[in-house]
Amino acid sequence: MEPTILEMRDITKLFPGVTALSHVNLTIRQGEIHALVGENGAGKSTLMNILSGVYPHGSYTGTIVFEGAECSFKEVRESERKGIGIIHQELALIPYLSIGENIFLTNERAKNSVIDWDKTYAEARVLLDLVGLKENPSTPVKDISVGKQQLVEIAKALSRNTKLLILDEPTASLNEDDSEHLLGLLVNLKAKGLTSILISHKLNEISKVADSITIIRDGVTIETLKKGKDSIDEDRIIKGMVGRELLDRFPKREPKIGDTAFEIKDWNVYSPINPERQMIKNVSIKVRKGEVVGLAGLMGAGRTELAMSIFGRSYGLRITGKAFKNGKEIQLGTVRQAIDQGIAYSTEDRKTAGLNLIGDIKENITIAGLNKVSRHWVIDADREIGVAEEYRGKLNIRSSSILQKAGNLSGGNQQKVVLSKWIFTEPEVCILDEPTRGIDVGAKYEIYMIINELANEGKSVIFISSELPEILGISDRIYVMNEGRIVGEFGRAEATPEGIMKCIMQSTAEGGNGKY
Repeated sequence: MEPTILEMRDITKLFPGVTALSHVNLTIRQGEIHALVGENGAGKSTLMNILSGVYPHGSYTGTIVFEGAECSFKEVRESERKGIGIIHQELALIPYLSIGENIFLTNERAKNSVIDWDKTYAEARVLLDLVGLKENPSTPVKDISVGKQQLVEIAKALSRNTKLLILDEPTASLNEDDSEHLLGLLVNLKAKGLTSILISHKLNEISKVADSITIIRDGVTIETLKKGKDSIDEDRIIKGMVGRELLDRFPKREPKIGDTAFEIKDWNVYSPINPERQMIKNVSIKVRKGEVVGLAGLMGAGRTELAMSIFGRSYGLRITGKAFKNGKEIQLGTVRQAIDQGIAYSTEDRKTAGLNLIGDIKENITIAGLNKVSRHWVIDADREIGVAEEYRGKLNIRSSSILQKAGNLSGGNQQKVVLSKWIFTEPEVCILDEPTRGIDVGAKYEIYMIINELANEGKSVIFISSELPEILGISDRIYVMNEGRIVGEFGRAEATPEGIMKCIMQSTAEGGNGKY
């Protein structure tokens, strides 16, 4: 058995009115990939922030022992000097600096206070080769994909001689290929002696690469499972996370589908960055009352660009095509027009575009429908509070109160606030873009229940997800997009993962012009 590199003993962390962690214990072996799982708000990130010094010694109780020595980190730099590196879900890179500059930021290769650029880029090249990234180190970070930015973050951590690498939801925003590459890299680094702690809600990834799995629920350690010793399957992990068995990942719904509620015809959109590049090409789709229509496709297929261009031309240039609601042509030239026409769009990026993170729950829920809680341009405070309390209860938003800042909520509860905001506008058509990204299985189930309830009320739902099982599990009908086109359409009965992927691959081989 490999020696222990880290012990966290009886860690307790209190926030005002909340016990985030209660006597949590964690033991990590040298050279293993150790997964940390739990629902949003279970305390995983809080525990790692304590380990890395984000929450300094003295703000919690308990003991940290790293490589046999008790540690009292007052700041992140102290943990970094010991060999502990953390990569947060929100990447800490500076877009307009080069890859090499980002790798050695605050750790510059310099002599006599002058940066040695040759040494900087030469050492960056070595680190990029180690993580499998072929980009030129002088390339600005803004010009590479999110998946490649994750690899730059890992290279940055390795530049500090990291012995224990903590990754918080590293694949949440990655496509399948980038996720596979990153997980393969962790396995390769493990072979070189690097120890990793992996926080993820993607249980299939955890089962694939983790040597040990520690489950945390409501700030308490539930159990640690070891590969080769314990029976590890997704159902057991889920039961430990949520305290009950989820016998079906997708709640049942008997569709009651009516007439066509919303339709777009011959929709074309050009890139706002490169006006000659066509992003959406002659797309026509329709969704009926009470129907959940899935939009499937690989990253870059154009699903988000389509959704945003429909929602008041929030994306794109030279937009052409027609939109119809209940058979009548409507204008969607601005976001206000889209909202007034009963269209709602829940963005894939809830932190940047979906929420005011420094605003409270109450303000975030009512912001898109202020006309419903105001009179003569003056907000009725009592009415606004009543609405916020109603939706906090209806969508089971777990918070200390409606005055809690949105930025302090877990990912799942943030997503419920976003959905509350749009449901409050009483839309007829709900476009939901990656509504379960980065949230745990328990919170996902609750989001699915909300989607089902919207459909049961007769609303039309367009559901975008990069997780194919999710698309198959929640949708009544599925459109497949590839390279800006609709290349396939499936009913619930005939839709299969193989069929959808075959559809995408065949359309790519034929230049994106096929439809199956």
